[in-house]
Amino acid sequence: MAAHERGLRRRAVLAAGVLAGTALLGTTAGRAEALPGTGGAAATARPHAALPAPTGPYAVGTATRHLVDPARRDPWKPESGDREVMVGLFYPADGGGRGRTAPHMDAASAGHFGAAGGAAETNYRVRAGAADWGATRTHARVDAPVARGARSLPVVLYSAGLGDPRTWNTGLAEELASRGYVVVAVDHTYDSSEVSFPGGRLVESVLPALAEDPRTGPPEIDAALRRSLAARVGDIRFVLDALGGDAGWRRAMPRGLADAMDLRRVGMAGHSMGGLTAAQTMLEDRRVRAGVNMDGQMAFPLPDASGSALSGAAREGVDRPFLLMGSEGPGAAENRASWASFRRHSRGWNAELTMAGSRHAAYTDAASLLPALSRRGALSGDDLRETLGTVRPERAVAATRAYVVAFFDRFLKGRDGGLLDGRSARFPEVRVSGGA
Repeated sequence: MAAHERGLRRRAVLAAGVLAGTALLGTTAGRAEALPGTGGAAATARPHAALPAPTGPYAVGTATRHLVDPARRDPWKPESGDREVMVGLFYPADGGGRGRTAPHMDAASAGHFGAAGGAAETNYRVRAGAADWGATRTHARVDAPVARGARSLPVVLYSAGLGDPRTWNTGLAEELASRGYVVVAVDHTYDSSEVSFPGGRLVESVLPALAEDPRTGPPEIDAALRRSLAARVGDIRFVLDALGGDAGWRRAMPRGLADAMDLRRVGMAGHSMGGLTAAQTMLEDRRVRAGVNMDGQMAFPLPDASGSALSGAAREGVDRPFLLMGSEGPGAAENRASWASFRRHSRGWNAELTMAGSRHAAYTDAASLLPALSRRGALSGDDLRETLGTVRPERAVAATRAYVVAFFDRFLKGRDGGLLDGRSARFPEVRVSGGA
């Protein structure tokens, strides 16, 4: 993750709630469905890390699906035709244990993510080629049948930070699934660092070229960030439409999953730009009943032609429950004005929490994966602290899981354990304001 002050161009990207730069310059060919860890002795010798197991009562299943929106041309590359997205689903599964567990990233995506100039290096300070990203497994079985007796499962949509892949909060998705939710993580094509489509097609982000082009000025950056938000909201609304109405896609889901989802109880969570996406989607689409923003600024770094820098969500607020989860990193101060405006204009329940000692990436899989990689020399201890902060990584993981689950339990399931009411002895590193 780059330092906060690295010129107007990088500040613009970071201030939108992203990890700076997103200079994904490397490409790696491969089949979208290839198994990881097949790159020979050199690849398997590289260090890799493990995701912590989910703690809920359900086993977890997962499925990856391709969706095409015939009603929209691609907002980044209209010449490419209809908008395409990949989604990853996590859900309570039959505990029989049959079937293979899914990789954290497919082979092609993992290779691109970890290559020179890739997101691992640019966003998370992991040396190019120093980690075997394809060797990390999830705890979820591919296309497993839904858990026996599972009915009326709330749905949580997930949107990653600008330039990050949809897989970059798999640990949280698995935790929610193990506790009785269906999580649908969306890759925002040409925004996500890389997206693997069926047939071995790997689509890279367009953002690095924009961020690094010396001819690109503030107006173009501002326009690109606004285009990103609009594209993301469009993606989420399309996925919601498909979940409820695309009979062919629903039939292609793992056994029992389509009938188990309760689309009357939909929430959304996101990290960084994904957090702003959650708020903006709630403003525009009443199907989303509750939202979580994990450390995402809700304003644009530069005003548009009208002089407005606040997002629509920050200017208008929302009238349903919303949780803001903040860090103490260098960019935290840039959240304050937009978050204050959002809370001032919101009419629904809302609260803001801060995790002491945390930085921006502490709310992602970085908290689970980077410490082990640092111990094996893939990034320095100083770089690890710059990325995660001084909070103990295992505490960051536990707190993120606990508060997100508590929020959706309260507002989608009607179960309130009191964690959101104020300071908790379980999590002394978390400060909560509002929401009572």
